[in-house]
Amino acid sequence: MRLIVLILALSFILAPLAAEGQQAKKVPRIGLLLQAPPTSPQVEAFRQGLRDLGYIEGKPILIEYRHTEEKPDRLPLLAAELVRLKVDIIVVSGGLATSAAKNATKEIPIVMAIAGDPVGSGHVASLRRPGGNITGLTNLAPELGGKRLELLKEVIPGLSRVAILADSTNPIFALQLREVESAAQALKLQLQILEVREANDFDSAFAAAQKGHAGAISTLASALLGGHRQTLVNFAEKGRLPTMYHSSGFVAVGGLMSYGVNNVDLYRRAATYVDKILKGAKPAELPVEQPTKFELVINLKTAKALGLTIPPLLLLRADHVIQ
Repeated sequence: MRLIVLILALSFILAPLAAEGQQAKKVPRIGLLLQAPPTSPQVEAFRQGLRDLGYIEGKPILIEYRHTEEKPDRLPLLAAELVRLKVDIIVVSGGLATSAAKNATKEIPIVMAIAGDPVGSGHVASLRRPGGNITGLTNLAPELGGKRLELLKEVIPGLSRVAILADSTNPIFALQLREVESAAQALKLQLQILEVREANDFDSAFAAAQKGHAGAISTLASALLGGHRQTLVNFAEKGRLPTMYHSSGFVAVGGLMSYGVNNVDLYRRAATYVDKILKGAKPAELPVEQPTKFELVINLKTAKALGLTIPPLLLLRADHVIQ
């Protein structure tokens, strides 16, 4: 009898401990708030980054995907959905997604897979000490705009006039424009600035480029343009305008060429932030990282359609060539 009482007593003592142990093994849930679809190479790189750290989707970790389907105005609604699901971390891509997530929650940690100027946008206090609940990576590299003009001139030797397609509401618009204007002066190129503020401005912008006899177009990085890749590529194709993009995602859907930050690498590195936060690190104390890898991507099929011959040496320098 005494033995039975002892066993019952121990069971009452150990039951709460067992329950705590089960709670400790709670599967973390990560929300992805993106403008790229879940099947994109960038998202796969994020998943691979998690796998490299020992997180297998569906078992030790769950991922809730929310993407805009080229409708950036849906971001606030999608962010609110993730907050209602009580995800442990929200991973975002781009300034618009970061703003939507920031407005939706001050408690849930937010990891930027890609962000233009997190300090200038007011998302973080500084790169070294972000403060608040946001940290991650930035693809801020305004100096690349000049390099894109150089590459365009290699492909089109007689190029004299380039239209610059840019989102004038972007916090780093002025900074990027200064870099491009400086490079254009050195390359003896005339620039035509095509400022857009929303997707409805794209049609008139491309029409202006054709009317202004631009020999090519180059884009400046922004969430607005990134959120409408296929639309912009279709406009360039329709107008037969050789276009240099700031992200390889445009080339993957038919764009001519791109030179910019390796976004796939940023997504992969974003997984390390998720890992650190899940292990107890505070976003406020995790420095925002800057880009270290850049890539040149060329679409030969599009070049052929435009009647362009890509110099062999440039093809050798390319990181990826789409046949």
